[in-house]
Amino acid sequence: MGLNFSQLPEYAGLMAIGAFWTIMLTVVSGVVSVAVGTVMAMARLSSRRIITAPVSAFMWLFMGTPLLLQLYFIYFGLVEIGIDLNAFTAGVIALSVHFAVYNADVIRAAIAALDPGQYEGARAVGLSYFQAMRLVVIPQALRSVAPALGNNMIALLKESSLVSIIGVMELTLSAQKAISETYRPFEFYIAAGVIYYILNAGLEYLLARIERKTALTR
Repeated sequence: MGLNFSQLPEYAGLMAIGAFWTIMLTVVSGVVSVAVGTVMAMARLSSRRIITAPVSAFMWLFMGTPLLLQLYFIYFGLVEIGIDLNAFTAGVIALSVHFAVYNADVIRAAIAALDPGQYEGARAVGLSYFQAMRLVVIPQALRSVAPALGNNMIALLKESSLVSIIGVMELTLSAQKAISETYRPFEFYIAAGVIYYILNAGLEYLLARIERKTALTR
């Protein structure tokens, strides 16, 4: 029968919509995962066990279970206790929390590796604990772990395809919808793969620029 890519232009709009929602999932979840991961990292470094214990248990739980199971739990499980989330919101929460625990581990290690004099100096000039962390410690830690956080962002972009399971019209589900109408799986999966590659290359380029800028400010 052979390959036939003649139907791709007809579904270009559908694939573009899928690419758009893939980008939205990646950007929103990426920003939230770094923010939540930073808070988790600070909690892990707390001297109060009442704070560190539950956060450590939470991180252990999400590191030890697959993202797909977490996605099912958030989208289908929470409904049973009255929390009814739309598919996109559930997808963002699952991706954000899943990658936040890995970002937290990276950021915690970076904070621990900083010269303690940075924190002590900030406290000596009158900054509170949170001001010292927010204005002095966290910015330096984030600059030093930019490559590691970038790798997690790239992984997040790829893993975003899993939200197609709950009906978010991202790139993978867009390709599947086109396939269901054309019966041309190979062609549309190739097209989706090419778009993923382009998105991934664009993200790598952006992250490389960020890494270069952070390197200059160290």
